[in-house]
Formats: sequence, structure tokens, C-alpha cells
Amino acid sequence: MSFLINAFSQPSRAGNAWFCAGVVASYPDIEDDARLGEQRLCQGKYSPGCRIFHVPREDSSKAAEIAIDEWKDADAGNAKDQVMVFKYKGKFVAVNHECPHSSYPLSNGMPFDIEDFGITLSSGITCPKHEWSFDMHTGMSDRGSYKLQVWEVQIRLRAAESGAEEEVWIRRKQRIG
Repeated sequence: MSFLINAFSQPSRAGNAWFCAGVVASYPDIEDDARLGEQRLCQGKYSPGCRIFHVPREDSSKAAEIAIDEWKDADAGNAKDQVMVFKYKGKFVAVNHECPHSSYPLSNGMPFDIEDFGITLSSGITCPKHEWSFDMHTGMSDRGSYKLQVWEVQIRLRAAESGAEEEVWIRRKQRIG
């Protein structure tokens, strides 16, 4: 019996599947210089500024939300497979929860605008452990060759009983080539 292997066949993309990270209205819009994980007022109640999901590499459809304080628990899965989702100045951002330099949770970090002569060029996040910063849209570090993994984000419309709701959908960024 012989097995044919096609060098041009694509591996399974279950690990790159989209998953729903919740309704847009359930995320507070972060516009202050406070820690991402701090409680903020959203829809009349306090909730963390970001949400953390464990996303297994084998199958993204099995993504599960975890509590910010439980990110290192065995039940939360590998910390390298956790994504942090938040809304910063009206735009949704999804990046790895763990700092690529020090393996520290970025939910303790602070977002900021990257400016040049008063013009906002991008946004960044600072890891509080060693003060390293990463661009939230490219993942590039302000020093060294460390790179923060940035995830793809889509806003999708879903029909609901009370009208249409917008949902946040996330997946690992696709590698081309």
C-alpha cells in the first residue's frame, strides 16, 4: 500500500478559524492611561477593560474566555495561546496576552498613542515588568527583536430578537507564503 503526499496541499486551518469574542457593546472604550485590566463602567456596570480568551492552536472554535486573574491557572491552558481583546479609542485590538519579552500578562499593561510632533501614528502597549513597549497593530517592539503577535479582528452584524447586534470576531493572523 502506498501513500501519496501532495506537497501543495494545505494543512488543516482549524487552528486559524474565527471565533466570537462577544458583543461590541459589552466592551468599554478605553481612552485613559489606566491599566487595561482595570474595571471600567460599561452599560451601567463595571467590567474589565479587556477580555482574555484561551484559543487552542489545534482548533480555534474551542476558544474559551478566562478570568484575568486566572491566566496562569492550569485550567486556563497554555499562556502562549491566550489572546487579549479590548477596544482602544473606538478600535478593537486583539494581541497575545503574554509579553514576548518577559512572559508577563499584558492585561497589567497600559495603552498609549504613538505620536510624532503631535500627530498620532499608531497605538502601543507598555509591559509594566520591564517597561518594554509594543505597537498594537504591527507587534513591533521599541527595542530588541521581540514581536507581539497581533490577531485579526472583524466586526460582524448579527440579527437578534431586539434588533441587530454587532459582534467581535477574532482569529490568528494568517501567514502568507
